[in-house]
Amino acid sequence: MSTVLVVGATQGTGRALAAEYARRGADVLITGRTQERATTVAEELAKETGGTVTGLALDLSRPADIAAALEAVPQVDRLALVGMVRDRNTARAYDVAAATTLATTKIVGYTAVVTTLYPRMSADASVLLFGGMAKDFPYPGSTTLTAVNAAVQGLVRTLSVELAPVRVNSLHPWAIVDSPFVVDNEQLQDGARKMTLTGRLATMADIVDGCLFLLENPMANAIDLTLNGGIA
Repeated sequence: MSTVLVVGATQGTGRALAAEYARRGADVLITGRTQERATTVAEELAKETGGTVTGLALDLSRPADIAAALEAVPQVDRLALVGMVRDRNTARAYDVAAATTLATTKIVGYTAVVTTLYPRMSADASVLLFGGMAKDFPYPGSTTLTAVNAAVQGLVRTLSVELAPVRVNSLHPWAIVDSPFVVDNEQLQDGARKMTLTGRLATMADIVDGCLFLLENPMANAIDLTLNGGIA
């Protein structure tokens, strides 16, 4: 039985990915910022899927605490780093504290999780980092987010070399129509949909399918996969 850790799995795509692995019979570990929230969602997922799901407390914005938070994890075969914080932060009115939290979460936090767990990964293990399309399509307020999501690509380059033969990939979704942040925002949906060549937005199921390809296909390595329906 494989062990799958999904960091940032108390809602949205992370939760959906954890649920799919639980249905497939994996031993699933999920994290949330608090133990209470992580335990509650783990219990919900176990009930929904009939699988084995355990919740752990982990805050990516506090990387110095990550090693201790993951001390009880015996091994990892699949690692997905989905956790993030949202930051609409313009260059003309720059919130340094918010920017620091975002950058720490996705650059230092992601890396700290990977390097902490690497000694406990099997040779055929794989790692998935989540970025986003702000790296290619900046908008007012995305200054830090655009830079950080571009940095995720840099992490894939270096980690896939340093951790070989462990595979490392990233996934960069466009707006996800049924995700908690987008589902009730019709204006955002309409604007994002008009930019696509397919005329539709991804569902969480579409994104999970992409995650599974990157995590499970043994030839998928050092890939930055964009799932956006094609943007003109």
